[in-house]
Amino acid sequence: RAMFMGCYGIGVERTMAAVVESSHDDAGMIWPVSVAPYEVVITVIRADDAETAAAAERLAIDLEEAGVEVILDDRVERPGVKFADAELVGIPYRITLGPRGLADGLVEVTERRAADRTEVALLDVVAWVAERVVSARNA
Repeated sequence: RAMFMGCYGIGVERTMAAVVESSHDDAGMIWPVSVAPYEVVITVIRADDAETAAAAERLAIDLEEAGVEVILDDRVERPGVKFADAELVGIPYRITLGPRGLADGLVEVTERRAADRTEVALLDVVAWVAERVVSARNA
């Protein structure tokens, strides 16, 4: 006798699909901090610049030490491609770091949900982002 079984329970895949269905826009997914695969993506402009690449790696380490889950996009790719990929994947915060901003001691932080862009001092960005991530986790 053939056995038939159906499962209509809620699993990881269905939960993820429900989150994406309720939290997206035309550019892609918008993960809430509480379930995001990463909370921050560091987008490196001019990843072939040694000073910028080193600063981005240091920033990633500092964020991880502050308890923030981070991914580093150091691909040698055009900035627009990296920005579009970050929006498509829906990581809650994007930190953009390039040679010009580094020279001024600034990074740009973009919140995916609101698309708000804020310039933050490189020395302050870890605390600035960590505060928002922790606040969002506890919301």
